Amino acid sequence: MSAWSDLLADLVAEHEALDAVVGPLDDAALLTATPAEGWDARDTLSHLAGFDESATAALVDPEVFTAEVERVFAEGDDPIAGYTARGRDLAPSDVLAWWRDARHGLVAAATPFDPRARVPWYGPPMSAMSFITARLMETWAHGVDILDALDADIVPTARLRHVAHIGVGARLYSYAVRGLEVPEAPVAVVLAAPDGGTWTWGPDEAGDRVHGDALDFCLVVTQRRHLDDTGLVVSGPAASEWMSIAQAFAGGPTDGRAPLA
Repeated sequence: MSAWSDLLADLVAEHEALDAVVGPLDDAALLTATPAEGWDARDTLSHLAGFDESATAALVDPEVFTAEVERVFAEGDDPIAGYTARGRDLAPSDVLAWWRDARHGLVAAATPFDPRARVPWYGPPMSAMSFITARLMETWAHGVDILDALDADIVPTARLRHVAHIGVGARLYSYAVRGLEVPEAPVAVVLAAPDGGTWTWGPDEAGDRVHGDALDFCLVVTQRRHLDDTGLVVSGPAASEWMSIAQAFAGGPTDGRAPLA
């Protein structure tokens, strides 16, 4: 349970870090366009609020949530578009309040939850640990969009380990969502942590490797930066192919950002 409590504390800290950025903004600033095509900061917060509400429903009443997801898929509804439209019917400051309520509700629902239990989602069910890690990753990645919109610095923290971990674990998904066969070769990931330490995944002897700064890796796997705009060193065909399609988040395949240069 200590790992669960620590993960929830990190989720709350990620929420609060983003709130420290958006909380002081007035309505006009919350309408600043982000690098996500067609979205401003208000739309980004609407996205987080809507899916935090959905996540709470998945924890509290999984049968009802699953039935709703089946209806959405059967009728061709798009929850992303729905949450965006809902947010655009509100004043930006009201969207900020919506996100605060939704994220607090999620943490309250998750706190007593069994971290070993499976949780339904829009894709395959996952463990509660992975589920909450995914919510932290989403908060961080969409927070990067807002920081980029405001031309603000991204401050790396130890919480990036959660983002990197889910990015490594999503290697298979990055292939599956594109209908591609996963190479048999393992890939080692060796990252410089914000505190000066090292985070590693995969076998030490792997010939295919991704090496570099943890922030750069997280930006690539969440598709917030093109690989060419980072200092990551990628060795071997399996590692190179993976980094070209890496996708840490659920949904259909996306191409990510074009190079800045």
